[in-house]
Amino acid sequence: MEDLKKQVATLEKRYFTIGMAGHIDHGKTSLTKALTNVDTDRLKEEKERQISIELGFAPLYEDQEIQISVIDVPGHERFIRQMIAGVAGIDLVVLVVAADEGVMPQTREHLDILKFLGVKNGLVAISKIDRVDEEFIELVKDDILEELKGSVFEGAPFVLVDSLSKKGIEELKDLIITTLKEQEMRDAKGAFRLPIDQVFTVKGQGTVVRGTVYEGTVEEGQTLRIMPEGLEVKARQIQVHHKQAQKAYAGQRTAINLSGVSKEDLERGDVLVSSEHFIVTKTVDVAIRVVEDLEHMVKQRMPIKLHIGTTEVMGRIVFFDRNELKEENGEILCQLRLEEEILTKRGDRFILRRPSPQETIGGGWVIDPRGNKYRFGNQTIEELEKKKVGSSKERITAAIFEAKSITLGELIKRTALDEETLNEFLEDDDFVLYNGKEYTLKMLINSIEEDIYDRLQEFHQTHTMKLGLNKAELLQSMQKRFSKSLLDFVVENGIANGTFNRKGQYVSLTDFVPHVPKSWQKRTDNMLSVLKKDGMKVRYYKDYFSDSGIPDHLEADLKRFLEEQEYVVHLDEQFAYHGDVFKEAVEKLRRGTGEEFEVGNAKEILDLSRKYMIPFLERLDSKALTKRVENKRVWQ
Repeated sequence: MEDLKKQVATLEKRYFTIGMAGHIDHGKTSLTKALTNVDTDRLKEEKERQISIELGFAPLYEDQEIQISVIDVPGHERFIRQMIAGVAGIDLVVLVVAADEGVMPQTREHLDILKFLGVKNGLVAISKIDRVDEEFIELVKDDILEELKGSVFEGAPFVLVDSLSKKGIEELKDLIITTLKEQEMRDAKGAFRLPIDQVFTVKGQGTVVRGTVYEGTVEEGQTLRIMPEGLEVKARQIQVHHKQAQKAYAGQRTAINLSGVSKEDLERGDVLVSSEHFIVTKTVDVAIRVVEDLEHMVKQRMPIKLHIGTTEVMGRIVFFDRNELKEENGEILCQLRLEEEILTKRGDRFILRRPSPQETIGGGWVIDPRGNKYRFGNQTIEELEKKKVGSSKERITAAIFEAKSITLGELIKRTALDEETLNEFLEDDDFVLYNGKEYTLKMLINSIEEDIYDRLQEFHQTHTMKLGLNKAELLQSMQKRFSKSLLDFVVENGIANGTFNRKGQYVSLTDFVPHVPKSWQKRTDNMLSVLKKDGMKVRYYKDYFSDSGIPDHLEADLKRFLEEQEYVVHLDEQFAYHGDVFKEAVEKLRRGTGEEFEVGNAKEILDLSRKYMIPFLERLDSKALTKRVENKRVWQ
């Protein structure tokens, strides 16, 4: 029973990462140490200069229900990219503001970045309170409250702390734990994804990568891929806070020892994934917001630096409804065209910075990682707006409608929904799985079926004597818009539901019966009557058509029709028998012979010259009524 309780507890356990953010020298690293007893300044340069350059990590708290890690985010302006990489994977931010200085420039920039990255949970720690008196602290609080208006921290709880004397430390720690216990963890259902922010080697172990698990889970021994390069690796060992683990979960800070790759093959910004369903792209449709105090104009196709996950890549911003941007309160729908491929999915948050002069422009989220080239104008904005607001079902429908038919893997890429969520929606009658691996829309099947119906109806009206339309010819023009597998499925589905009929390679409407056009029916009947009357000693087949007044342009179709309907049996290119005459001749010959016969026997029984006899016997062979064995024929 105790083992079962532990198992249940493990299944229900949630993992979170919190971030310390704020201006340089406001006490973030000291506060992290006071909370965790871990000094996150590891580099010699950091110790000497007393600033954080790289991301620092430490375990904060763990019980049966929850595990919390801390990232100490660098506050110096020069280290903004590390700060963005750290914040991108966190669930709650503690904004640290020194009591003796208040809100400073990097504090404001961090607030902007947190807003753009969609961080929804925040606490405020006023640090170094032992350096000022209580009256000054109240002034600082008022100043902070004013600065935090409109941010994630508006209305957030305040805690007064001092890392040296440990005042307020336990109160802050309890508040963090309580807040996160009420918060849902990251998505553990989706495919595993870990943006790499550190790559190093361990003697005797090899290459190790570290990062925060964005989503999904990873197991020891699991085969993974390094993206965007697509290198295949294996998770040899997994560590969480320097302790070996069999698994790592969404929200955990994790180090993974990889086999099959060297340190030189990897770099910060690569992404470790378990699935091929993620999209690698250089063109991304996005929704952005800009900072309120933008110093310089943002112009059409201006170079930008994109920070997404731990990736930092150059590109250009492309607008579709303007050529420049200075101030804007709402979201702007636009596109980023990048110089290098990145791995991303719908909903991912990012920051945009100007490379020179360096400035945070704004940030936003990915609407569609598979951007196309669009025309400048309102129509494109309207299309992007539709993409932006779509519900899960609408996104699935739109993705399938665009692709017409699509595998589950490709659908995961295009919708940014996990497999479990997709499978729930795909059970709806609006979606159809065919050939065991591809999805399409019921409305598309109906539309294609109607199109095929109309084509066949039109064909039958102009080609009344043909069995139907050759399937390849029927579907040829439609293959520009739909896959062959989908078209084949619709035809087979139409046959199953009684809409279509198939004979050999010919497809027809079920209620269609091939027939001679009314205007030529009488002449055809007369021709058949004469042909039947002549028995087995017929004239050239062509003469019957000309004598009956049937025009040359009808001759080929009528000959084929009469053969298919068995009104006539062709002996060769010159001669043909009426169908009844041919059947009677076969029966007469069968009665007059045994199991086998020779040409001479047939001539005597049917009273035919060689001119007719040889073509007649060869026709028996081609119809598989007889089989020639040396000089004899054997009935089949």
